[in-house]
Formats: sequence, structure tokens, C-alpha cells
Amino acid sequence: MSKTKVLIVDDELIMRESLAGWLERDGHAIDTAAGGEEALEKLKAERFDIILLDIKMEGMSGLETLERIREDDSEAAVVMITAYGSISTAIEAMKNGAFDYLLKPFDPNELGMLIEKIIGRQARERETLYLREEYKDRTRFESMIGQSGPMQEIFNLIQDVAPTDSTVLITGETGTGKGLAAKAIHTHSPRCHGPFVVVNCGAFPEHLLESELFGHQKGAFTDAKETKKGRLELAHGGTLFLDEIGEISMRMQIDLLRVLEDRVFYRVGATQPIEADFRVIAATNRDLESAIQRGAFREDLFYRLNVIFFTMPVLRERKEDIPILAEHFLRRFSQEINKSVDRISRAALDELMLYEWPGNVRELENAIERAIVVGKGRKIQPEDLPIFRPEYKATEESKSLEEMEKAHIRIILQENHWNVSKSAEILGIDRSTLYNKIKRYNIPKPA
Repeated sequence: MSKTKVLIVDDELIMRESLAGWLERDGHAIDTAAGGEEALEKLKAERFDIILLDIKMEGMSGLETLERIREDDSEAAVVMITAYGSISTAIEAMKNGAFDYLLKPFDPNELGMLIEKIIGRQARERETLYLREEYKDRTRFESMIGQSGPMQEIFNLIQDVAPTDSTVLITGETGTGKGLAAKAIHTHSPRCHGPFVVVNCGAFPEHLLESELFGHQKGAFTDAKETKKGRLELAHGGTLFLDEIGEISMRMQIDLLRVLEDRVFYRVGATQPIEADFRVIAATNRDLESAIQRGAFREDLFYRLNVIFFTMPVLRERKEDIPILAEHFLRRFSQEINKSVDRISRAALDELMLYEWPGNVRELENAIERAIVVGKGRKIQPEDLPIFRPEYKATEESKSLEEMEKAHIRIILQENHWNVSKSAEILGIDRSTLYNKIKRYNIPKPA
């Protein structure tokens, strides 16, 4: 069992030594500070459970020190040490967040009883926090997190869809978690022991995508030095996840439609057909119905994919999920990076809640990781967050989300001197998606 850590703050050496001796005999871990400034420095470097704080000290007073401790969101229980004539000041300190006060002179038994009282209360608070975390875990479905109504609907839909073998089409903006939803469907399906094969259709030019999907025979083309199985073949017995399905060419749409209809295909350069049994889940951030009207997407393929359909909610429409998402990413990245950052300040959380998150959950994830890397303390502050709010005045002609997104992307590109990789990272999207948005919004690069 870990020891209770107590910080004694008093400008009288004899008082520090006496208190330290009593508490060490009771098995507690003790540190001391000769004044408020020293105490605050120690609190920056280490977390304490209890602080014994003298009210009257040279330099920074106990009340000033208490105020600074509370500004820094310390969770330590503060006990004020005071003489009889300063009881009113001690009561004022309790109104400002102190747990209790001790009158000088006091005996070790009185001090010990108060310490045990605080330890008991903190244990109950930790138990309550644990139960709250357990409740929060019920708002998680696989790797997706959300207690909002829209996310609960998604969780319920996935549970209903997963046991079937129906084709699923997932739509939604970049960064909303379409891939996580697809993986959750697979994990809860009868095919869960089979492979989950991902194909990012937007990451390959047409000739390479054909080889990735169908595989190829040795010698089928110049670089085909050996026979290669395609993703369709590898997905046998499992799930094939076609991400960014809206990016494939018309010719590939025809080939894919044929495969989805009869589950038979040929490797590039081969003459023997291959049969494969797999479930198909597709995802896109594009409006496929509009693409059909423009002649950019086949209607028959759309209906083949659109057996079961749902849209992942955007983060700006489920902002109640931001605190638990941010806390999840904080715990994850502080462990991965091995850095002692364990809290998000109230001011930083306010910034997270006010921001519109055009890159959705992925942008929030990147923001928390960046804050942990660049931050200097144990707590994320607003200045650690890569949040840029352009001074953008909406007009009657430019109130749409698309116009706001266009303005935001332009600002991020300008801030990073048109470094597309860095801008995409800040926005929480990949390079190809950012290039597509630049082209779509016709954002001009400065000369």
C-alpha cells in the first residue's frame, strides 16, 4: 500500500521538524517547505495528498499560498495551522478551499486523527471516481467512446447489424471514426475469428489498386516478380473493409460490382477464377448520391453497398463527449510517451469545448498528443493546444459549415507556410484528404 504524501509548509524550522517527526512515525511520506514560494515549486514537481500550511509566514502568507494552490487545481487536502487569535482567518481559508484547520499548540493524537479523517475521505472519493470510470466504460464500444445520444444510437445499431452478414455503408466526415465502427462490426460478428482486411481505396492509383484488390500472377506486368494474393483473397472467411470507396475510378467500380455480385474474381494476368467468402463494409466521406448525379459513381454499385447505412456523428454535434475523449487520449499518450501529464486544466478544457473540430475525433486525438509532447508541466494548459481560431466573420452568404471549413483550412495552411503534411496533421486528416479539400474549395496557394 502506498504511503500518504504530506507537505509541511511553515517558516519555523522547529515546527517543520516536530510535525515531520510525528507523521513519519505514523508511516507517512513527508516533505517540507520553509515558505509559500518553495511549496509551490514542490507542488509543480510532485503530487501530495495533504498539505499542512501555516497561516502566518514571512513573505507569501498562508492565505496567498492557498489561493495559488487552488488556482493550480491541486487536489491535495489543505489544513491551515493557526494560533488562537487567527481563527477567523482560518475560517476564511476554509471558505476558500481549505479542508480544516489546527490550533496551536496541538498534540500528536489530534493531528493523527485529522490525518486519518482526510485519508478516509480521499479513499471514498477515489472509490466514487472508480465507480464513475466504470460507468464511463459502459459508454465505450470497442475503441469508440461516447456518452452522447448520437453515439449511443451508433452503438445500438452496430450491435443489431454485427450478427448479420449484410453489406454496410458507413458515411461521415474525416476523423469521425468510420474505421473504428467497421472494426467493431467485424469484432461482434460471426466472422470475428477471420481476418479484417482494410483497403484504403484513396491511397492507390488505379493500376496499383487493381493489384492490391485482386492480386496478380508472376510476370503479369513489369514489376510482378512473384505471384501475390490480393486483399479480396486474403479476406476469405472474414471482413473486407473498403475505406474511401468514393475515390475509386469508374472502371474499378465495374470490376468491384462484379465481385460483390458473385464473389468470384481473377488475379491480374491469371485465367483461373478464385472464389472468396467475405463480408463487405464500405466507408466514405463523400456524398455518393451527389456523385451519382454527376456521373462519378455507379448507381448499381451504390445500391449494392447501401444495404445497411448509417452516418457517424461529427464531434461538434456531440460536444458532451469531448471531456471523456480528451481524458482517454490523455491517459493513452502519457503512457505511450512516458511523460507525467495527468490532468487537463479547466481553461484548456474550456478551449476544447469551444472549438468546432473540423477534423473531428482524430483532430482532438492529435491535439492532446501534441499538448503532452510540448507541455512543460503535469497539466495541459491552453497554450499547449494547437487550436487556431481564425477571425472569421460570417455573412449571409458564408454561414455554411463548408465556408467555415474552407476559411479554417486556409488559415491553417497560412500558419504553416503551406506545409501540407504539417497542416494535415494539425487538422487531423491525411494528406490526400487535405489535397482533395484544397482542390474542392479552390484554395489558391500564394505566389
